[in-house]
Amino acid sequence: MSFTLSEVIEVLERTPKVLEQYLVGLSSDWLKSNEGEGTWNPSEVVGHLIDGEKYNWIHRLELMLSDTSDKTFPVFDRFSHLQQYNEWSIEEKIREFSSLRAESIAKLKELIKDESQLEREGIHPEYGEVKVRELVSTWAVHDLTHISQITRVLAKRYDEAVGPWKSYLGILK
Repeated sequence: MSFTLSEVIEVLERTPKVLEQYLVGLSSDWLKSNEGEGTWNPSEVVGHLIDGEKYNWIHRLELMLSDTSDKTFPVFDRFSHLQQYNEWSIEEKIREFSSLRAESIAKLKELIKDESQLEREGIHPEYGEVKVRELVSTWAVHDLTHISQITRVLAKRYDEAVGPWKSYLGILK
């Protein structure tokens, strides 16, 4: 499948709405469930997405498109959200994420003016050289990964409750 910026934006625009529809109004038991020690609950996943908007995606894109000679990305702390948003309600987190995402999409549209920019490169601390096209594609798939993670965590909460039907429920395997 070839990369299309407009298709990536379609996913990026929908993620806050999906999370709002999916999570707002659920009881605390749903929002605090996880897959075991060292895993994230749905509320923590939203905190991680907030941090991505604040410290990751657009900052890396701006660096890649800049005229600076050093295109090395600063390390992104994938776990900083675990201390920052503990007291926030899911509504507050989703409201913050939605606002930041709208700003990010506007900035993305402002920054990428033509196809040639998609081939610009940056240096990822773990993967080395990466292209703008790869960063932006990863951003959308990262959203989908965490939506899938939230779905899996919610389903796991009823792992035993479904009884014999578990054999038909691939998400529980």
